[in-house]
Amino acid sequence: MAGRLPGQLLLRRENPGKASFLELFFDLAFIFALTRLSRALLDDPSFNGGFQVLLMLAALWWVWFVTAWSADWFDPRAPLIVTLLLWTMFGGLLMAAAVPTVFDRHAMVFAVAYVAIHLGRAAILIPALQGHPLQVRSLRVAVWFAISGVLWVVGAAVAPAREVLWVLALVLEYSLARLRWPFPRLGRSTWPELQVNGTHLSERYQQIFIIALGELILIAGVTYSQSGLGRDSTAAFALAFVTAVALARLYLVPAGGRLGARIEAEGPPGSKLTLMAGYLHLVMIAGVLATSVAMEMTIDHPGEHETGQTTVGVIGPALFLTARIMLAAVVDGRWPWARLVGVPAIIVGGLATVRSPQLVNSAVVAGVLLLIVLFDAMPGLRRFIRQSGESDAPAQRRPG
Repeated sequence: MAGRLPGQLLLRRENPGKASFLELFFDLAFIFALTRLSRALLDDPSFNGGFQVLLMLAALWWVWFVTAWSADWFDPRAPLIVTLLLWTMFGGLLMAAAVPTVFDRHAMVFAVAYVAIHLGRAAILIPALQGHPLQVRSLRVAVWFAISGVLWVVGAAVAPAREVLWVLALVLEYSLARLRWPFPRLGRSTWPELQVNGTHLSERYQQIFIIALGELILIAGVTYSQSGLGRDSTAAFALAFVTAVALARLYLVPAGGRLGARIEAEGPPGSKLTLMAGYLHLVMIAGVLATSVAMEMTIDHPGEHETGQTTVGVIGPALFLTARIMLAAVVDGRWPWARLVGVPAIIVGGLATVRSPQLVNSAVVAGVLLLIVLFDAMPGLRRFIRQSGESDAPAQRRPG
């Protein structure tokens, strides 16, 4: 049975790569995590609070990314993989539940759950992959997660060094993935061993980004329903909706739908693009999260001035656009000029409205995003008009 088990776990690489129901169910843990993170940032929108939220987001994102990457190789219908996904989901929920008090009294819950997710994955996969080359790959990853796990647990126990040790752990983990997890006597993984189905992972990226946008809409809707539905709050809610639509459009066009095809075209070296896309999606989701908090603050108190709202309201879209520009450069090999101009425009607009009511700041940011969408769409609109004119020309020459 042990000799047949790896074959039962692995997906055929020509598999079309559609996300399974269980993978989508697993994403529910990330929805809960995003709501906890947005609440933590709302409670402390300072730079220190933002840094702590980003630190926790990076850890939660790494859980999601490694799980999505693993699920690309294995059949999600296999009982062992079902167990693995449920284990990871439960651990992610524990991490998310600890988010509000991670830097107070529940750091150990967050750290132990994080380490248990990664080492539990290894404990499930390594015995099951006996005799298969992927067993060594899983062993390399597990050894490094065990080493970084020491930093996580010690950081949870020693409060003064917590942030430093956790940052070191994350830098180590993110860097080792790019270096293909080298380890003495175990070597390093080859790019074919890390190759993924581009269609599957691209679809997973889109799904998790939609979840991030869904958190923005959910929080905006809940805040608006509790605001008394006043005129200014209604305007702020409308701006939140417009902002969400603009972010969705800017994500999907132009490179959002071509990421999978580019990964497939690259072959095994496309694994490098997979990792880069993972890092950039972390930044984009961080931007959406900050934008969500800014919109919540605006809906709640549209006429007030709050430096924290201006800060996260500017940093959020700027982070998203910067990462989205870099993704377009990686996928399409070009730098969208409208977005390049849009980043400083958002920053300048934020500085210009720093003493204005929060509603004004949100309106400026939403206006810049809409202008970027408009300029992005202009080439396609011109082509459509030109093609429509060419198709109508023969009809106009026909005798009446």
